[in-house]
Amino acid sequence: MERPVTASNESAPAESRVQHVRVAAVDDHESVRLGLRAACLDAGYDFIEEAANVDDLVASLRGRECDVVVLDLSLGDGSTVTENVKKIQATGAGVLVHSIADRVASVREALAAGAAGVIPKSAATQAVMAAIGTVARGEVLNNLEWASAIDADADFAKAQLGRRERDVLHLYASGLPLKMVAAQLGIAASTAREYLDRIRVKYVEVGRPAPTKVDLLRRAVEDGILPGLDPDSGDER
Repeated sequence: MERPVTASNESAPAESRVQHVRVAAVDDHESVRLGLRAACLDAGYDFIEEAANVDDLVASLRGRECDVVVLDLSLGDGSTVTENVKKIQATGAGVLVHSIADRVASVREALAAGAAGVIPKSAATQAVMAAIGTVARGEVLNNLEWASAIDADADFAKAQLGRRERDVLHLYASGLPLKMVAAQLGIAASTAREYLDRIRVKYVEVGRPAPTKVDLLRRAVEDGILPGLDPDSGDER
């Protein structure tokens, strides 16, 4: 979800238009939470809540709006990655995975569950803050860590799409209406719809459902069909 820009800062650099981004953090190490709080405040973000687990965070938010939750994957409360991501998404916040580099399977699971991206704990503070800004704007964070998690994990099964299915997905996930996709490919709109239905079925079969257009964009990015895009505008970053 892209934050509205007021007239007073419309011409300012993107880096300066961050003061209304609301951030929360989930990590079972207090020192990490305190570090994220300090960095977010220094960057001009509104750091609104922190917790050692997702249930406590959701309870603490109590319906307050939050744009981004920075989530550690290795929580010691017995929760699963998928359920944590889904619970955070239910609050309306985007999920930025904050994890050490060798937890590839957990990162893959978080991305498949709908997390907007991953940033390693070894990343520079400036990179973490930039990633928060990207997620707050509703954009897919397509970085090396995302690609490495997918490439290194044999369980991340890519949907086996045919050439025409890939063409349809490329155009549709880029932002074109289905009728325009059909027109560009020289096929009937009903045929384009059949291709799209088959694409969704194939993603369900490999455990990566894509019921919405934004979900299809994520799958296209994950599978290398598209580069990182802004789901709201379809513009390449």
